[in-house]
Amino acid sequence: VPRNFRLLEELEKGEKGIGDGSCSYGLEDGDDILMSNWNGTIIGPGHTVHENRIYSLKIHCDENYPDKPPAIQFVSRVNLPFVSQTDGKVDRSKLPVLASWNRNNSIETVLVEIRREMASFSNRKLPQPPEGSTF
Repeated sequence: VPRNFRLLEELEKGEKGIGDGSCSYGLEDGDDILMSNWNGTIIGPGHTVHENRIYSLKIHCDENYPDKPPAIQFVSRVNLPFVSQTDGKVDRSKLPVLASWNRNNSIETVLVEIRREMASFSNRKLPQPPEGSTF
């Protein structure tokens, strides 16, 4: 599937909302014909320090997407082992879904996987920066 058809499918799905509504995504600019820059939102999983928090992310799909993973950057400040504390960038090598990327993965896959990591035993109680702070 050519890149743009693939991204159009993802856009359609993202705008409808996915799964239980805990993650959403869409184009940063509706006029972006290359569909490169996206915004994502993750609602923090319940029974964790992330509960009731809304995390904003920037997602960049370059011309090699979906053969190469998108670049992900948190706008909302968050303390997770795979997120740089200086600029919010997700370290691809530390997040399994990005480290072992395959072209069947999608923006949705990444957001759902990040949320799953937030709820993991090792991350669910990590001290977090004040709610509403940004990188």
